[in-house]
Amino acid sequence: MQSPTIDESKTSLNYHGAAEAASHHEAHPDHRIFGIIVFLVAEGMIFLGLFAAYLTFRAVAPVWPPEGTPERELLLPGINTAILIASSFVIHKGDTAVKNNNVASLRTWFLITAIMGVIFLAGQVYEYSHLEFGLKSNIYASTFYVLTGFHGMHVCFGILLILAVLWRSLKSGHYSSENHFGVEAAEIYWHFVDIVWIVLFLLLYIL
Repeated sequence: MQSPTIDESKTSLNYHGAAEAASHHEAHPDHRIFGIIVFLVAEGMIFLGLFAAYLTFRAVAPVWPPEGTPERELLLPGINTAILIASSFVIHKGDTAVKNNNVASLRTWFLITAIMGVIFLAGQVYEYSHLEFGLKSNIYASTFYVLTGFHGMHVCFGILLILAVLWRSLKSGHYSSENHFGVEAAEIYWHFVDIVWIVLFLLLYIL
């Protein structure tokens, strides 16, 4: 009986190796999304601490905002809020597209989301440049800058995540209906940023 050739042996080893890798993957479920959620819960605890500090300062202050604090304008922050909320729906369209194997639409929706994020940050910078109080003006001003600045940092990171997804999507076959962890991770993070801003907007501008 003829013995298998070297090429046939290599093919057999590759086949068995792939089968073992697939079996190993099935035996260890993918917990990456769970990891993202745990990370965001930790980030949420930081924001909760900042919210608690703000509410404590507000509760013990005889007048809030402190006397002499200029009245806040709602038009620009309201527009910014509408942009950020709308961007959550836009990024979800990208996630839906990749689950239908439409990578081209994924790129379109994620690019629009990134642009909306940049517009949000530009609006925030414009607001900073026109505020009539500084970081050290009073306790309200200090908490305002810390809360909005910390959130703005998260928006920057979210935009970088979205751009990373766009970059990786240029590689043929990198994302598909069966392989789209990066897309889902960016979307979940962006929803988190959106929800935190809604709470910030209510605390700082409305209540």
